[in-house]
Amino acid sequence: MVYCDTTDKIVKWASEEVTIKYISPLDKRWHKYYPDFYVELTNQKGITKQYLIEIKPKKQLKKPKQPSRKSKSFIWESREYVKNMSKWEAAERFCNHKGWIFKVLTEDHLLL
Repeated sequence: MVYCDTTDKIVKWASEEVTIKYISPLDKRWHKYYPDFYVELTNQKGITKQYLIEIKPKKQLKKPKQPSRKSKSFIWESREYVKNMSKWEAAERFCNHKGWIFKVLTEDHLLL
């Protein structure tokens, strides 16, 4: 958030302000997804682009590897992975419809 406040190219930003509906494959019901950030960037030519940004640990972007014995943590990680993939597919469709860009950022992308 400090980065958004102190970067000149960012002309507008909000946290969890956009709502996207999606159907979870886990329960086949509608849910609401609130991406972490909405950001508007303007380049040197004055062209503005809108982004929805989700921040997640890199580990959550990969399908969990099944251990020899299913543990509670494996089951939780698997459910989270499926849920995240559904959210992100809905976010991609939402952004494509609006002409925005959807990005998932991890610790590899952040200035720590």
